[in-house]
Amino acid sequence: MTTLFGAIADDFTGATDLAGLLARSGYPVSLRIGVPDEPPQDTSPFEVIALKIRTEPVTDAVAEARAALAWLKRAGAQQYFWKYCSTFDSTPEGNIGPVAEAIMADLGVAQTIYCPAFPENGRAIFMGNLFVGQLPLSESPMKDHPLTPMRDSNLMRLLQPQVRGKVGLIDRLTVAAGAAAIKKACADLAEKNVAHIVVDAVENADLARITEACADMRFLTGGSAITMPIPQIYAKRGLLAAHEKETTSRDIAPEGIVLSGSCSAMTNAQVARYESQGKPSFQLDPLSLKARGLQPAMDWLAAQDLAAQPLIYATATPDAVRAAQDQLGKAEAGAIVEAALADLAVAARDQGARRIVVAGGETSGAVTKALRVDRLDIGPEIAAGVPWCFCTSEGQDIALTLKSGNFGAESFFSDAFAKLEDA
Repeated sequence: MTTLFGAIADDFTGATDLAGLLARSGYPVSLRIGVPDEPPQDTSPFEVIALKIRTEPVTDAVAEARAALAWLKRAGAQQYFWKYCSTFDSTPEGNIGPVAEAIMADLGVAQTIYCPAFPENGRAIFMGNLFVGQLPLSESPMKDHPLTPMRDSNLMRLLQPQVRGKVGLIDRLTVAAGAAAIKKACADLAEKNVAHIVVDAVENADLARITEACADMRFLTGGSAITMPIPQIYAKRGLLAAHEKETTSRDIAPEGIVLSGSCSAMTNAQVARYESQGKPSFQLDPLSLKARGLQPAMDWLAAQDLAAQPLIYATATPDAVRAAQDQLGKAEAGAIVEAALADLAVAARDQGARRIVVAGGETSGAVTKALRVDRLDIGPEIAAGVPWCFCTSEGQDIALTLKSGNFGAESFFSDAFAKLEDA
């Protein structure tokens, strides 16, 4: 099939989030894990490349994003998208702005938009400020994120140090006036040499207006939700045929496991709920892993009946995370946990796990690479932005879901397994 839309995501959960929302349209979506080694073949109308560059050094992140862009260009994509988290996770140096400017340069694009709003998950932008539920970003649990603490809610202030071009705003009043007003605002800002435009959005109707206004822009950036109207726009333009719609599902054995590395407030609640249901669980601690290694966890896993879908988690409170980081350093504490969960994922697969739930962006990247998965087919959505995906790992058919830390209800883990049964 002809590739129309090419997207680059800065982490693996974000990539499945984006692919899942695009797949709501019923049109085929292909998710590649890392930049494919082979030239484009057997492509879908919507191609998403998952990278693990959210917290990588800027030069490395830019280089990987450019390689992904080059592959998508060879696939024939006509419109491109740079996907980052709906909480604008980044460091003061990037990588949101630097990657966007690099892609703009490679595409010869002078202007783009930034819209991480995701109303279904409580992410809204008003007067350039990002809200998580009813809280400004800087007052939300994201202020305590172990890798990218977000201590400012103003997206223009966050973005400007990351880019060379001017940053501007299209506010909610303009967005509410409709697509024509948004288009005119973009043109007016272009006359002022504003290259980077933050766009307010507080409801799905805003996203529809924004996407309609920017439908002819070659390059867009934002959270996943801004892309939801795109398949319908392509269909109206005759670029997608009705017969291209398809439903992805597979019959996967019920043995499973939950692997949680996220320390978000919601994942803490999800772990507590799953344990309260009597599910077998084992907590990983980076200090213990450093001192004793992984064998105790491996021994526990080997003794489990995977039909009970047990839980292994490193999820902890912000105070516990800081205590480990103080002793081990932020980078080593995270790397120890990621490596442990990746090894446990492989062991669980070899023990018979065929349904694997992973919580946390960094953890998802480590687990997916350890399982040697290079492509995912998008299946049924469990919660907004979190679908089941189907893949092959060492010859075994696997159902895999990669959950961003703050997504899903408290019952997400049990919801995930129930959803697959229904499908």
